[in-house]
Amino acid sequence: MKKLVLSAAFLAAFGTANAAELGAVDEPIKLAINEWTGQHVSTHIAGEMLKKAGYKVEYTTAGYMNMYQAMADGDLHGAMEIWSSNVSEQYGKMKDAGKVEELSDLGLAAREGVAYPAHVEAMCPGLPKWEALKECAAKFATAETLPKGRLVDYPADWGTPGADRMAGLELPFKAVPAGSEGALVTEIRAATEKKSPLLITFWQPHWAMSAYDMRFVELPKGEKACYEDASWGPNPNAKNDCDFLPSRIFKAAWPGMKEKWPAAHEILKNFQLTTEQQQPLMGKVDVDGKKVEEVVAGWMAENEAIWKPVVDAATK
Repeated sequence: MKKLVLSAAFLAAFGTANAAELGAVDEPIKLAINEWTGQHVSTHIAGEMLKKAGYKVEYTTAGYMNMYQAMADGDLHGAMEIWSSNVSEQYGKMKDAGKVEELSDLGLAAREGVAYPAHVEAMCPGLPKWEALKECAAKFATAETLPKGRLVDYPADWGTPGADRMAGLELPFKAVPAGSEGALVTEIRAATEKKSPLLITFWQPHWAMSAYDMRFVELPKGEKACYEDASWGPNPNAKNDCDFLPSRIFKAAWPGMKEKWPAAHEILKNFQLTTEQQQPLMGKVDVDGKKVEEVVAGWMAENEAIWKPVVDAATK
């Protein structure tokens, strides 16, 4: 029944649209592959929808923070999971100059923040309130960070949001970048198994949030002024003394896509994926060890009523 309802929603939204020309079907559409599993899932579902429409698709590894010049140059044609809370200045400049086209929101309900496994609350009384971290930072210390506590931050090429929070709020923690999404999950798994202290920059949707009972630190509410005005917030001498801004997750494309592959442009613009759809697929990859291609192929076969109306509306 759920599939039928979703299908009806898609038909209502897209079924009356005029079909577009396919365009240059002999040339591949190159979709960016970034550094986390959820993005791989989103991108492969979008790519498989394009293939169903008759296109060739190439999945191209690209650095999340610096892929926008390649998109502006037409060397990449689409990015399916861009997080507004952690996007480079380059994107904004390219978008404002008309060199990158923002398509639409993907549909995921997102949150980023500083997090910890539930058992850490017993080690640091006062959590989830952020002020508690001032008193118990030493419990998170390692040889690498003494006398400060250790915060496991995002990989270096994702930016330094965790380090920014620690500096803005003057918390005695040193941010240590993780090597990858897998390294972040390994930290969470090890801390949970050993019941050891862990503070980490993380996000949802992600299967590990529920699998390991992860909780977010309650930081001062994120507002735009916090990032622009040092006098705003609990620390009058620093910016970034607040939580992440509420996240939008959206899609972007090479501006030439609309003319070169009109139907593909429509498909990617109208492609939607919910947290409830994406998160189990991430678990099949990261927990069950299946390949992204295998997991997505299974989802496509079982959920034709969800994606096919979007493809049909653009092509028939």
